[in-house]
Amino acid sequence: MNYTVDNRAIILGEYIINTGATVRAAAKVFKISKSTVHKDVTQRLKREQPQLYLQVKKVLEKNKSERHIRGGLATKRKYKGE
Repeated sequence: MNYTVDNRAIILGEYIINTGATVRAAAKVFKISKSTVHKDVTQRLKREQPQLYLQVKKVLEKNKSERHIRGGLATKRKYKGE
């Protein structure tokens, strides 16, 4: 997928809002690094489309507040042999 950097940031932002995806999940779908996704949706998106940035920020904050739960579930699955 060839995008301009700013266009990619907008596409990533819309994807995260529509799916509620984590940075890691978005990176996997778009086949780019987590660092690139994070930089795109925090720095570039803030500059290009501030309204979209605020929506993405809410999703990222929600994901961050829930990550300890996902980590605990992953550990539970690991030791149950799933």
